[in-house]
Amino acid sequence: MADDYHSENIDKVADELIDGYRIETGVFDNVADAKYAIPTYWDIGKVYKRLIIELCDKQGKEPVETLIEVYNSWLSRKIEDFNSSLYFENPDYLYQSYIRGEVL
Repeated sequence: MADDYHSENIDKVADELIDGYRIETGVFDNVADAKYAIPTYWDIGKVYKRLIIELCDKQGKEPVETLIEVYNSWLSRKIEDFNSSLYFENPDYLYQSYIRGEVL
């Protein structure tokens, strides 16, 4: 969505998406549980971006719906467990794991 929002304030865009899709505040706190350095928002965003784009390209899905699907998936919890190494896996491995429904 960078083509549409490249000059918008990221917090403003996030608030609009949160409001528009009625995303509720959760209690998931993977940062407090992390024993090691955690990636930046931009770094973790790249991991999700690659997975979402691959799902859209290979399965003809819409980006926003796919983003919501992926963020609410079992794989999201595994990726964001920064005490594991799954965050560092290559994009195809994450895609294949997502499709299979389990970490390969």
